[in-house]
Amino acid sequence: MADHEVPVLIAGGSLVGLTTSLLLAARGVPHMLVEQHRGTAIHPRAASFHQGTMEVFRGVGMQEAVDAAAEREFVQNGAIIAVESLAGRELKYFYRSYNDGVERLSPTSRLFITQIGLEPLLRDRARELGADHRFATELVHFEQDDDGVTSVIRPRDRGAEQTVRSRYLVAADGAHSPVRKALGIEVNGRGVFADCVTIYFKADVRGMLGDRNLSVVYVNHPELLGFFRFSINADSGFLAVFATIGPDGSRDSNVGENISTEQCAGFVRTALGAGPEFPVEIDNVQRWGAAAGSAARFQDGRVFLVGDAAHVMPPTGGFGGNTGIADAANLAWKLAMVHSGAAGAGLLDTYDPERRPIGHLTSEQAYTRYVLRVDDSLPKNDLMDPLDDASIELGQVYRSDEQPPLEDPRNPTGRPGTRAPHLPLERDGVSISTLDLVRDDFVLLTGSEGQAWRDAAASLAASEGFPLKAHGIAATGPVVDKEDRFAKAYGIGAGGTVLVRPDRVIAWRTADPADDPRGTLEEVMTRQLFR
Repeated sequence: MADHEVPVLIAGGSLVGLTTSLLLAARGVPHMLVEQHRGTAIHPRAASFHQGTMEVFRGVGMQEAVDAAAEREFVQNGAIIAVESLAGRELKYFYRSYNDGVERLSPTSRLFITQIGLEPLLRDRARELGADHRFATELVHFEQDDDGVTSVIRPRDRGAEQTVRSRYLVAADGAHSPVRKALGIEVNGRGVFADCVTIYFKADVRGMLGDRNLSVVYVNHPELLGFFRFSINADSGFLAVFATIGPDGSRDSNVGENISTEQCAGFVRTALGAGPEFPVEIDNVQRWGAAAGSAARFQDGRVFLVGDAAHVMPPTGGFGGNTGIADAANLAWKLAMVHSGAAGAGLLDTYDPERRPIGHLTSEQAYTRYVLRVDDSLPKNDLMDPLDDASIELGQVYRSDEQPPLEDPRNPTGRPGTRAPHLPLERDGVSISTLDLVRDDFVLLTGSEGQAWRDAAASLAASEGFPLKAHGIAATGPVVDKEDRFAKAYGIGAGGTVLVRPDRVIAWRTADPADDPRGTLEEVMTRQLFR
């Protein structure tokens, strides 16, 4: 007999593990999360969050809280720039403003918030919704069988080992994932190519910043390569150092080895462009490896890898945490529907083929940016061409064997496997997004002549228990298409319809009416839910 029985056990309680917990809790799935550390993040770490991530938080009612917390930490919507030093020559602007060109693609914005600011929000909301979190608790061992997973957990401070019986195990236990290693899953890719340090410091840099709003500052100095982020008051920040450069131009990527506090202060002064007497106080130094790669499998039976356990990438582009949150968003609704009995277990087998190609592509894109922005001495064989940031963030295509893996979200197609395009709508006099119509269920969106489709959806939900809702979008009615763009953006006619999954991915569409809308929709839903 197990000490605890839960549908899902999550190993790892950092950014991605907490997001997985929140999404499961929001869907009413009982679960336990174990995390070996005593609490949430104590170092800022991931700070840039993309619109797709913010759409996930919006979907569980967290957007306003995250926006407010972000405003307390950083001046938002700043530039991403490369400089020789903060006080020295500007080399290149990657963004003049972080949301340039993407403002109309989403009801959310890209923003900067640290894991220190974000993780407690996720933890507290998940607990409010019933999540069982056990920090300072290790996952010691696990074994899976045909019916579930038996895990052994152990409190770090006191208490005996306990067993947890779960139907599924989600490994959100980081880049060195013990769960992944126990399963014998290899990580393929570029490996570790730099031994880096992140230096957390206090220094008054207001005079060097001037009136510039700089969100990320890449430093390409003759003596070092790295990047800055500064606090909202410009009196502290961190410098990530990727490599140092010798007088002869040789690069040393083993920065973290035997580094001293004095060396760290010197690196900060060099990157700032400050003299040796400039006051710098070192708070902390974190050593880490810059790496790029993805796991050979994201699923092994009843065990799923998410976040850094599934893929690792350098910080160039800010894709790491965002990709992990997209993993969680893909997996959580599937676990919820299988748990409730709405879907068959085969639905979970779609996680790996959907997320693994995206994890590999994004890891390679982060590596490309590292080579082009930071260290062009790295091998360029098989270097992927840099792709558009917005397409990586919002244009990912699932099940794309016969089509490009990304599409431009500025020109959406409405194809199955793509994200449902954001369009401004009005419902009961309130401005909303098409994405706000999608929550826990599948949603059928129809044109102005789609009443037969909506009737079929209501009938199937009532008689067959399909998790399905329907909305008509037209020039008049309960949901108003304010810009008359719905049919074109979703690739349907006035009598057509499109089916959207709970993770806002288009599952199926038809441009025109059907002779038997109920029968057609029943067949589609049965296939989508693996019944």
